[in-house]
Amino acid sequence: MSVLILCHFALALFAAPLVRRCGTRAFLVLALPPAAATVWAATRWSTTAAGGADTTVRRWLPAYHVDWALRLDALAELMVLLAAGVGTLVLVYCASYFDDRSRQLGRFAGNLLAFAGTMLGLVLADDLVLLYIFWELTTVFSYLLIGQTSDHKRNRRSALQALTVTALGGLTMLVGLLLLGHEAGTYRVSAILADPPPPSAALSTAIVLILVGALSKSAIWPFSLWLPNAMAAPTPVSAYLHAAAMVKAGVYLVARLAPAFADVPPWRPLLLVLGSATMLLGGWRALRMHDLKLVLAYGTVSQLGFLTVLTGAGGHDTGLAATAMILGHALFKAPLFLVTGIVDHATGTRDLRRLSGLGRRLPAVCAVAVTAGASMAAVPPLLGFTAKEAAFQALLDGSTGDRWALAATVLGSALTTAYTLRYLWGAFARKPGLPDSDAHRVPAAFLAPPAVLALACLVLGPGVPWLQGLLGTYAGQFPAPAHPYHLALWHGAGPALGLSGAAWAGGVLLFLAASPVARVGQKLAWRSADLVFGRVLLALERTALQCTGLVQRGSLSVYLVTTMSVVLAGQVAVLAADEPWTGVPAPRLWDHPAQAAVALLTCAAALLCLRVRRRMKAVVFAGLTGYGTALLFVAQGAPDLALTQFCVETVSMIVFVLVLRRMPVRFEENFSRWRRLLRMPVALAGGAAVAVVVWIMAGHRRADSAGAAMVEETAHHGLKDVVATILVDLRAWDTMGESAVLAAAAIGVTSLIYLHRRADGAEQPVLPLPGDHPHAGLRTAWRASGYESAGLPSGDEAAPERTWLAASATLAPERRSLVLEVVARLIFHPVLVLSVYLLLCAENLPGGGFVGGLTAGVAFIARYLAGGRHELADAVRFKPGLFTGLGLFLSTGVALGGLGEGTVLHGWTWHGHLPVWGDAHLSTAVLFDCGVYLLVLGVVLDIVRALGARIDRQIERAAPRPEAGPA
Repeated sequence: MSVLILCHFALALFAAPLVRRCGTRAFLVLALPPAAATVWAATRWSTTAAGGADTTVRRWLPAYHVDWALRLDALAELMVLLAAGVGTLVLVYCASYFDDRSRQLGRFAGNLLAFAGTMLGLVLADDLVLLYIFWELTTVFSYLLIGQTSDHKRNRRSALQALTVTALGGLTMLVGLLLLGHEAGTYRVSAILADPPPPSAALSTAIVLILVGALSKSAIWPFSLWLPNAMAAPTPVSAYLHAAAMVKAGVYLVARLAPAFADVPPWRPLLLVLGSATMLLGGWRALRMHDLKLVLAYGTVSQLGFLTVLTGAGGHDTGLAATAMILGHALFKAPLFLVTGIVDHATGTRDLRRLSGLGRRLPAVCAVAVTAGASMAAVPPLLGFTAKEAAFQALLDGSTGDRWALAATVLGSALTTAYTLRYLWGAFARKPGLPDSDAHRVPAAFLAPPAVLALACLVLGPGVPWLQGLLGTYAGQFPAPAHPYHLALWHGAGPALGLSGAAWAGGVLLFLAASPVARVGQKLAWRSADLVFGRVLLALERTALQCTGLVQRGSLSVYLVTTMSVVLAGQVAVLAADEPWTGVPAPRLWDHPAQAAVALLTCAAALLCLRVRRRMKAVVFAGLTGYGTALLFVAQGAPDLALTQFCVETVSMIVFVLVLRRMPVRFEENFSRWRRLLRMPVALAGGAAVAVVVWIMAGHRRADSAGAAMVEETAHHGLKDVVATILVDLRAWDTMGESAVLAAAAIGVTSLIYLHRRADGAEQPVLPLPGDHPHAGLRTAWRASGYESAGLPSGDEAAPERTWLAASATLAPERRSLVLEVVARLIFHPVLVLSVYLLLCAENLPGGGFVGGLTAGVAFIARYLAGGRHELADAVRFKPGLFTGLGLFLSTGVALGGLGEGTVLHGWTWHGHLPVWGDAHLSTAVLFDCGVYLLVLGVVLDIVRALGARIDRQIERAAPRPEAGPA
């Protein structure tokens, strides 16, 4: 089972190159994994029909009692056959539906196959957490498939709406699943069903939360708005996701939990009421649609309501009818969607008001549609008839609530008959006053997939007793009545057949009275749910903007004062209420006199920051405070922290200098005296409060320090550097999160500079702006053009001819510095070697990926400062985002690789002997640190390119240009 699921994802990774090489024929190759799953499930039919089950269990997260547990029983067998079987036919259908010129076809193919694998994992999952993971993966792939044509606003909006509704439902369901697992004492689904927890308020809450997720996934009212809009997706997606697979996930979950929890309030009333309402509302809305896909979409909503009623009723006979109807619905609705795609493909429209006479032009297509439509309308001898007869009889023999639901389902069945006739008439009938539609010939391979499904409806109607063993095994989980129902084509003339006849007659009348029904529908129409959803999102966005405008005034000083005031108020309140300083030893002023000297110098630099008026001086003094802090680390015996602080401070000062080039030399803000008097006490009090809190926290330690245990653990692995081990092993989760935050911050900063695409480098010239001199396109601050170099010194007074840097020739002579070029040339490679040394020696000496990345960044910064942006582009041929992405990918990959042993970030160490090198070892911690190294280097390069190279270009454009001299 695991191999089958993984094969879907593995082949999906190669879908894009496969499509590029083979075109649409690649879909036939991609259909192999779901076809293999179908064949495998068919071979297990006899085992599951006899009540057996195939299981696969692998310990995954033992500390949280979460396992990779898969189980194939009767219900899972049915769902696997549907998900894999229909998925196979849809992929084969795609080979004819698309052509080789279709945009982003490789991505679509990969997403569709990955969705098939995800759906397979969902129905086989025997662990609540694993089920939720696959559940949300279906949401993600559905979003990608609906938004396939992302350049269309409708597709983007529909994809976002589907994602919003189903993801919110999924998050709600997650809380319910965790609560259910806590109440049951296990997350294994089969164990929970075998021994359900006793009824309680917590259990009822969990059930309601789980049902919210199930109902949102299956588009049950009030969550039904997303499904019709999802018809913006290509027709194969509608046929698979929105008829046979994804929307069945909610129904499947209800059916899975019903044997254990159908009697837990408010299970039955909630599902019976909402299911009945959805069936009626969806069927009524389908009668007013003119797009064939929308007719089927609202019909699907109606049928999902019917399935929810049957699965939610929680009885033996209703369970049998529900599984038969799940199968029947997939077999008649999927071919109807596929036929709609064929009609659209052959005629160029799906509007039933423009279609006429296709029944004669496309008789084979019409025959397939009529067969599937007849099964949807429950016409004998098709499978839809036997399933609906079973449903009517089961509800008729049920409780009072079941009989009320029966009344709704009979009325809903009349609506089903009416919109089925509307679909078939609109697609294939010849309409008076409308010429026959032109349609090209439909290849047999194009029609084969829907024909196979329609044929299954025809064969399984009389052959429904073959399904009794499998479907009856699922129904056997409920208490059996005295006279259990058995699936058969003919049960004689009885109340169920009479109700079916009433539904057919009512549907015919509704179809014949189409105009009056449309007028009544217009008068009774509620406000569009889609419109309400859009207005809610708009109101939410406006509220967010108003709140942002209220609290984000654009004043950094206001933000700092507000933040510090809130923090200070909380700290003072705690200190005043608890008086935690009692029993705390008095603080020592210093451990060594050198600490006092460094601290005084650091404080002096900080105070001087308050008096200077030049921005550059303020940056220097602020940097001195950072270097002073690093010296305190040195005096305290923390070389790792000191080295990191030195590197961070150096890079920060360079970034400040790059930014200050675009700012006035002096501070221009003028603050009134009362503002200064207000802010100074807040700043002093904030600093004092933080110092007092740190002193109290350190003095209140009662437990043994964790440092000793970390030192022992580090020594146990043959290492010496405790700090580096903490960062990349013991607390690697924190490091990985901080790395992701650092990457996101760098992307945010550079995005503010690059308003459009990130495009810089030596190969891209500075284009002239409107109104520029005709030769301005050649002018940069680094390259002097012919007309600008007039009057510059020449001969011995000119810049040296020796090229120390690759791009130094692009610098204007007056901007070159021979000393800086030589120094940059001499230190570049040694600094890079030093950065690699700091990376690799971190296990036993001060260093690490973070420090190494910063050091390497300093080397490239030196190249930039000496040779300008063209030199930086020559030194770094790859875009910084590549380093950032590779680093994050490597760190995350190492972290996820630990799942092979059951936990994220599980460490391995390899020991061996290498020629020349000698004894060596390699650990996952080193690989993780390499990812940090690449990420930090990418972040530094990204910021330098944004704040350096990009601002250089802005300065070049804004620089004054000399007037053109006389010719």
